Amino acid sequence: MSQGAALTQDEAFARIRLLRSPNIGPVTYRQLLARFGTAGSALDALPDLAGRAGKPYRAVSEQRVQDEIAAVRKSGARYLFHDSDDYSPLLAAIESAPPILTVRGDPALALRPCVAIVGARNASAGAVKLARDFAHGLAAAGFVVVSGLARGIDGAAHEGALSADGGGDGGGATIGVIASGIDIAYPPEHGRLQDRIAGEGLLIAEQPPGTEPLARHFPARNRIIAGLAAGTLVVEAAPRSGSLITARLAGEMGREVMAVPGSPLDARSHGCNQLIRDGAVLVQSPDDVAELLSGFDGVPRSVVREADPVAEQIAAQVTSDEPAATGIADLLTTAPIAVDELIRQSGASASAVQLALLELEIAGRLVRHAAGRVSLG
Repeated sequence: MSQGAALTQDEAFARIRLLRSPNIGPVTYRQLLARFGTAGSALDALPDLAGRAGKPYRAVSEQRVQDEIAAVRKSGARYLFHDSDDYSPLLAAIESAPPILTVRGDPALALRPCVAIVGARNASAGAVKLARDFAHGLAAAGFVVVSGLARGIDGAAHEGALSADGGGDGGGATIGVIASGIDIAYPPEHGRLQDRIAGEGLLIAEQPPGTEPLARHFPARNRIIAGLAAGTLVVEAAPRSGSLITARLAGEMGREVMAVPGSPLDARSHGCNQLIRDGAVLVQSPDDVAELLSGFDGVPRSVVREADPVAEQIAAQVTSDEPAATGIADLLTTAPIAVDELIRQSGASASAVQLALLELEIAGRLVRHAAGRVSLG
């Protein structure tokens, strides 16, 4: 297991078990660690927390975690924890950063300057060539190209990066983020490419080994792609595509959003043109991207950060004597509300409200949404 210096094997095991237990997502996981100090202590507290919200609770079995660890080792992968030295600082900075990843390859690549390249699966031949050329040029300039191993633009971006000489850092570097377990190739025709990325670059999975790539896993994967990179470039995309979700997530994270313009006669270009209209930076060459990201200081030139209903809907799938959980639950409905507003209306302290929400989430009664909002599940 790849882990921080102070992380024991028992605590690493407990962390995996905590994250795999019911109703525990990235935000809840971090809150539990902050409150109880260790994953072991948090696991001991889960039944009581859920019971206070009116539901019984059972953590995932130790045997299931042991089976998962064996599968990770068999696939040649290892665990990367959120406080490991080689965990990407950019990814760690996002609210929903994955607490535990499984990786094959060199995690140090994620510490280098990264750019995400995403786009249509059914991309035109011209866009595929453009994505390959952009990735090749950026990898040659020393950037690590991040994408999702999908058909079309993603695959072309990985291939273009691998074909570069790496600007003095060896071969061109790329990171593939997949929506399945680390041991499953998807799409199947990218099996060799996935293995090559694992051998020459870095392959990342958030889902446990053996997990098939379900629709709900792709938005979670997209946030990792956006979170790893200083900027996201979209090369050909439809208006309501996953690529635009990735771009808007990048904007909300305070990262650069870039798009290649296309013909208004081609529906596959409408998404990129829309992004540019909404504030993304228009780019036409790898040099444009390199110039923009080389001077990136945390303040993007792009302004694609306004709330997007589709993005928020998808992001929501990701995941004392003061008022108890039942009292806070009375203020909640199925309509999302900001946590700050709950604190104001309840009259309770922020810590009391957060604890009540934690209890409700562990009991399976709370849904977390984008922009710090919650609702009843």
